[in-house]
Amino acid sequence: MTGEVTDETSPPVKVAVVSTPPTRMQSPLEKSMAVTTPMGKAVASMQGYLEEVGQITKLDPQDAWLPITESRNGNAYYSTFHCLCSGIGFQVLVLPVAFTFLGWIWGTLCLSLAFIWQIYTLWLLVQLHESATGIRYCRYIHLAKDCFGKRLGTLLAKFPTMYLSGGTCSALVVVGGGNMKLFFEIACGPTCHSKPLSAIEWYLVFLFMAVILSQLPNLNSLAGVSLAGAITAVSYCTIIWAVSISLGRLPQTSYTPPDGRGRINRVLDMINAIGIIAFAFRGHNLVLEIQATMPSTPKNPSRIQMWRGVKAAYLVVVFCFYPIAIGGFWAYGNKIPPSGILHALLAFHGHDTSRVVLGLTCLLVVINCLSSFQIYAMPVFDNLEAGYTGKNNKPCSRWRRSGFRAFFGSVVFLIAVAFPFLSDLAGLLGGIALPVTLAYPCFMWIVIKKPEKFSAVWWVNWALGSLGMGLSAVLVVGGLWRLIDIGLRVRFFKAQ
Repeated sequence: MTGEVTDETSPPVKVAVVSTPPTRMQSPLEKSMAVTTPMGKAVASMQGYLEEVGQITKLDPQDAWLPITESRNGNAYYSTFHCLCSGIGFQVLVLPVAFTFLGWIWGTLCLSLAFIWQIYTLWLLVQLHESATGIRYCRYIHLAKDCFGKRLGTLLAKFPTMYLSGGTCSALVVVGGGNMKLFFEIACGPTCHSKPLSAIEWYLVFLFMAVILSQLPNLNSLAGVSLAGAITAVSYCTIIWAVSISLGRLPQTSYTPPDGRGRINRVLDMINAIGIIAFAFRGHNLVLEIQATMPSTPKNPSRIQMWRGVKAAYLVVVFCFYPIAIGGFWAYGNKIPPSGILHALLAFHGHDTSRVVLGLTCLLVVINCLSSFQIYAMPVFDNLEAGYTGKNNKPCSRWRRSGFRAFFGSVVFLIAVAFPFLSDLAGLLGGIALPVTLAYPCFMWIVIKKPEKFSAVWWVNWALGSLGMGLSAVLVVGGLWRLIDIGLRVRFFKAQ
């Protein structure tokens, strides 16, 4: 970067302009006077004020128009709500299915290793949100582009993050609509003679409610919605594992993997089980976006509040995931259906469990799905509006914003109707999402922080990143095999 120095008698001279982080820059006025002088004190006071209000952070003016960064008054409580809502969801209900193929030892070991690994990469992303030069990476894809280059970063990050958002929202429509149908049947009772809606009609009802709720303007405005989602998630997880354990093990429960499927199918089942565990820890594609809603100054960087929220959220996650996975496997063994522990509870204990408890559980799942839909759809909403504002250099009107969100809802509904078994393919979704969660953050840390070559940190991040990429490839192959096996035969466009 250069500047021009001119006078009336000499031609322009190019001089270098030093590119220094704002926190280290010193003006000529500051250099020429001591801080003890009245003017020096005024300058120091003004500098401290600017740092305090966050003016040293370099922000894209377009951010003020986009839903993720439109409001920056978040705090540690908000981040806890968002992390819980995005971290606990329908995917936890299928964790016992992974144990049916992995067994007690390998199931517990894989779940524990995945939890430690994703907590580490979560910490990496929180630390990478703010660079030493004052740039805030408010979106996962922006950090990927800066680390890997524009083309490669877009290729590596945009499809997985958008697929993770869209695929998760489609699965939420299936799960939410299905549980609305179950709630109606339980509430109506066996003597009810009213004609129930079809599965697709329930999907449409759920989507209508989700689109109405999505009209909240920005991510910070979803704090109350995320709190409701977090409370309902913890509630239905606790109800399901507590009721399942209290009613005891099923007769002739077996904990050995199913036999008679052949060696290849046995291996693919184990791969799919690992994918289910990987998908259970989704949500890393939202970490930078959640942190972007917080104010940040040199004295109080956003990473401090964000990490407090993350620690609180994932402490709760532990007390939801392990009881569901271990308690569910203990109660049902390999009899648990592919759809998860909730359907096992309804199938095996529907006759000896209170209808109030069963109906409340289904209703809590619906509320959680509605809440999770909002936070997972937000990156897509933000991306759609970024394309418009970047092209037209003006913010979206209220009606255009509503149109974008209704359009996304229509696409999600079409996917949910075409692939009603999407919630059963947690392994495939986990394989696609795994690099975003477990691999890319390790490579990003190496590129930005530049640890000493061949140091322990350098080796750890290279090893974890490479292992994550290899594991992702294996999981995607296994998930595609499962898609062909259960999808192409009977269930395309056949919602049940």
